[in-house]
Amino acid sequence: MNTKKKINWKSIFNPKSILFTLIGVFFAVVGLQGFMVPNNFLDGGVTGLSILATGFSNIHISFLLVFFNIPFLIIGFRKIGYTFGIKATIAVILLALGMYFFHIQPFTTDKVLIAVFGGFFIGLGIGFVIRGGGVIDGLEVIGYYTQKKSGFSSGEIILVLNTLIILGAAYEFGIETAMYSILVYFTAMKTSDYVVDGFEEYTALTIISKEHRAIKRLLVVDFGKAISVYKGERGYLPKSFDVKFDCDIIMTIVTRLEIHRMKEAAAEIDPNAFFYVQSIKEVKGGVMKKRAGHD
Repeated sequence: MNTKKKINWKSIFNPKSILFTLIGVFFAVVGLQGFMVPNNFLDGGVTGLSILATGFSNIHISFLLVFFNIPFLIIGFRKIGYTFGIKATIAVILLALGMYFFHIQPFTTDKVLIAVFGGFFIGLGIGFVIRGGGVIDGLEVIGYYTQKKSGFSSGEIILVLNTLIILGAAYEFGIETAMYSILVYFTAMKTSDYVVDGFEEYTALTIISKEHRAIKRLLVVDFGKAISVYKGERGYLPKSFDVKFDCDIIMTIVTRLEIHRMKEAAAEIDPNAFFYVQSIKEVKGGVMKKRAGHD
């Protein structure tokens, strides 16, 4: 059976997934009604397109949110999977219902506060819904799909589409509103990334050292970290290309709060040790040290 067409009902009705979706929709409604829609401020994507369309018509934004998301949801069903498509559809319908039945008075008329906090609440909404396994903005889906077809990255595609939306805002609502909308989009993007990636992002720390035995002991025994070891070679310097040595390449998963202490401790063992750090989106399985105290 095609795995894309297989529906994982357990995932769809997972309490944690449902809770994240409901929280996300709530924050999105607060951001849209309490800050953005009354002031014609736009986010990127389908929400921004829907707000823009309200300026050209008398159609309620709830119907526009569903209408503009339909083609993206169809693509999500076909290209990503039925489970994702159902979750995304539920989230979009809940957002539309929330915008139709709940009414929140604008919190402020200050344009900077509207842009910052409107983007913040929208970003929280998008992030929590993604954590629940769905989306409330179909533009993320079209970015994924067109990346496969065009060769451009999803970020480049979404940037182009959002630029067109912002230009539409400048034409309909004025340059100042469009400029504030860029601030909304930036705030929402950063907030959603923070929610999706976690408030304490994990990082891969890799160390290459001639003192690899001592470094391994330091990380495992002193810091209580699990490590992975790759067999490699060091050397190959520009002025001594033929000089090389076998070595162990040591990699461990840490938090940003642990990196500095580990690098300092490893440098005391080998001042010439080579470090490099990579951000990673998710960690699952293996042995991870509890981080409550960061001590």
